[in-house]
Amino acid sequence: MAAGFGSSSYYDKGYRQSPALIRARRPYFFKNVVVGTAVAAFAVGVYIYTINAIGQDEFEDVKVPSSPSPPENKTR
Repeated sequence: MAAGFGSSSYYDKGYRQSPALIRARRPYFFKNVVVGTAVAAFAVGVYIYTINAIGQDEFEDVKVPSSPSPPENKTR
């Protein structure tokens, strides 16, 4: 059996990437960075929009109950 993960030649005994794996991944690196950046920007944008939308609510329609009355002391 070869070193690394099973019979894969993409990793060595120290679980480091081989030059073959680095060459195989090189054409997709730029596309992955662009897609990852777009996904992260979308997620941050949705988060910021949500926080701003919630922050504008005054909660005027929510009825707040009055404070509870103190318990009565019952002596026997």
